[in-house]
Amino acid sequence: MTRLAASSDSLADILERVLDKGVVIAGDIGVSVVDVELLTLRIRLFIASAQTAREMGMDWWTNDPFFAPNAARSELAGSAGKKLDLAARVAELEARLPVPSGREEPR
Repeated sequence: MTRLAASSDSLADILERVLDKGVVIAGDIGVSVVDVELLTLRIRLFIASAQTAREMGMDWWTNDPFFAPNAARSELAGSAGKKLDLAARVAELEARLPVPSGREEPR
């Protein structure tokens, strides 16, 4: 029983070290048929604590709407004005287009 407790302590130490320092696992998977490469997947897995990831500049989840709903609301609020500007620009460009022959001009 002492041995099991010692191994769980070492596992906890390893996990703490991995989360503190971070670990990168990289690999490539290729699918080929008769020497013709059909698909290549490049896999990069980074395992670390959120704090360690932030320190390394990997904090993509803070602006992702799935993980941070408040970020999505502020992004949508900012994009509403852009949509109105875009709609006005499209209307202006459509007004400049020549009317095809045989069709009446829209009112």
